[in-house]
Amino acid sequence: MSGSMMHVTTVIGARPQFIKAAQTSRALAAAGIAEEIIHTGQHFDKNMSDVFFQQMGIPKPDFHLGIGGGTHGEMTGRQIEAIEKVLLKNTPDWVIVYGDTNSTLAGMIAATKLHIRVAHVEAGLRSFNRLMPEEINRVLTDHASDLLFAPTPTAVRHLKAEGIKGAKVQMVGDVMFDATLHYKSKAEEPDWGSEAAPKQFVLATIHRAENTDDQSRLSAILDGLATSKLPVVLPVHPRTKKQVESLGLQFPANFRLIPPVGYLEMNWLESHCELVATDSGGVQKEAFFHGKPCLTLRDETEWSELVESGCNRLVGADSEVIADALRHPPSAPSGQMLYGDGDASEKIAQLLASFG
Repeated sequence: MSGSMMHVTTVIGARPQFIKAAQTSRALAAAGIAEEIIHTGQHFDKNMSDVFFQQMGIPKPDFHLGIGGGTHGEMTGRQIEAIEKVLLKNTPDWVIVYGDTNSTLAGMIAATKLHIRVAHVEAGLRSFNRLMPEEINRVLTDHASDLLFAPTPTAVRHLKAEGIKGAKVQMVGDVMFDATLHYKSKAEEPDWGSEAAPKQFVLATIHRAENTDDQSRLSAILDGLATSKLPVVLPVHPRTKKQVESLGLQFPANFRLIPPVGYLEMNWLESHCELVATDSGGVQKEAFFHGKPCLTLRDETEWSELVESGCNRLVGADSEVIADALRHPPSAPSGQMLYGDGDASEKIAQLLASFG
């Protein structure tokens, strides 16, 4: 890149990161910052195809590395090698990484080894469960990055407790909130197949390995959700479907299985459901953004402020606890602003420009 224009390289690899990057890319362009995007290929499915980019108005990646699959070490190592080649050629002022995937860690390592400054968006999240690969990725990325964009005061406190403080930590709010506001009017009803759409329903997502790979946990989650008086709409992750079949389990009769959905369809489901039951980090927040109570099918969450505010309940994989929470759900969010004012992306662009 020529001239004195600031130049950043964004590294992403999973679908939630594309949604976050879409917001920040718009803000970077508006601030006159040149950006190129590296897609590692960590997650690739048809919802990540050209249609997804067109639907969301996301800039197409400048580099598509096509690196997914393999063990954590193998995937991360191959990504570091490929990202390094791009960075050696393009020498950006900053590398931006998002969240907590292997792509996040690989982007951070490749950049820091080349003495290129790293900005970490969604810094400071902690589940305090070191068995989760995501927890390792976020802790290492936070400790090696030069600028940390924290979404909440809780995240800032976590960083401070680990000795990371000062001007390098900036509380900007949550880019996912920006995205929900931006795409709310563009939400699209999913394809329900031959049957009519249910009038009222519980929206469920189950995809985390700790739930899908453990027969007792998966069975207990399905048994708990089977007690719902309302139909349970499940955009079924291919791996979850395969695991249910291979473990000899069955989806309960009150489940309405639909194919995996894109972001705009997910927004529609979240805004039209009565309640969300999920093991996804992002969907917990989106439930809050759409004013819906949430049951989290995990033993801990990095979004602890949702639990503290009373609109999210940790139910783990205990069928009785899930059944009880369906009978007596948490309260719906009541207009609290936990994640900023919807301008996190603009703040990120302004701060990057000010750090030069």
